[in-house]
Amino acid sequence: MGLPPLNSLRVFETVARLGHLGAAAAELHVTPGAVSQQIRALQINLGVELFHKQGRHLVLTPSGLVLQRAVARGIEEISQGVRQVLTEVQVAAPDTVLTISTEPVLGTSWLLPKLFAFRAQHPNIHLRVITASTASEVDWKKADIALLYASPPWEGLWWRPLRRLHMFPVCCPQLLPQVRQPADLTNQRLLHEDDGALWRRWLVAARVPYPGDADVFIQSFPMALQAARDGYGVALSDEFNSHRDLAEGRLVRPFTLQVPGGLDYYCLSLEERRELPEVVQLIDWLIEEAGRDVCL
Repeated sequence: MGLPPLNSLRVFETVARLGHLGAAAAELHVTPGAVSQQIRALQINLGVELFHKQGRHLVLTPSGLVLQRAVARGIEEISQGVRQVLTEVQVAAPDTVLTISTEPVLGTSWLLPKLFAFRAQHPNIHLRVITASTASEVDWKKADIALLYASPPWEGLWWRPLRRLHMFPVCCPQLLPQVRQPADLTNQRLLHEDDGALWRRWLVAARVPYPGDADVFIQSFPMALQAARDGYGVALSDEFNSHRDLAEGRLVRPFTLQVPGGLDYYCLSLEERRELPEVVQLIDWLIEEAGRDVCL
């Protein structure tokens, strides 16, 4: 009998380690149905049962335990080989400096932690971060990549979508008892850095009238978020720019309702630099990380 497909063995090892189809699906970035199908196909291929149910969890059968130990050893040896090869490549590769231009809030809340992780994986690529809020402000004499909340096209630039955004209200935890339902927002200051269009869009979706006399225009988005942290009102934000505030409890989401942001985040680069291997590598990595993050 031939060797089962390697992908099915990888799925098997993940399910065996986590004991749950849903958890394995989340780690593998596939659906639980796809995981179940792979396990079923592997059991048919081998002609043995590998799991039996114990409550809501899957427990290995004796045959499954034998296979799990062998597959886990194999995956670890493959991982060691890959790490060794990558280390040798990185040691041999020349040092490169890449400069990223980004909006200040995005840089602080989402990008910087990602870049430290990227540097750990790619020690030969040194990173520099500068700030700009629009494409016209980006200093392309310095920047290799720009991350912007905007809308294409841009003449002379190449771009790829980073992530679609969804807008939702955020406030400090102390204000939460006062905003138990969307209608309560009519008694709150609505903080915004635009003309109020995004707040109108969200309130229409929530079926709440727009309290025009209760809104406060703040030209700077970082200042609007800071006002929300300080308890001066409720701001509209997104899963990127409030990622750390929500994770660390400085801001909370009083409602699950969200609306499209209208614009999205993009990775931009000069046409003549977009094929550079290190630029492609960083953009691919950032897009993968953006897709991996789940809205809080």
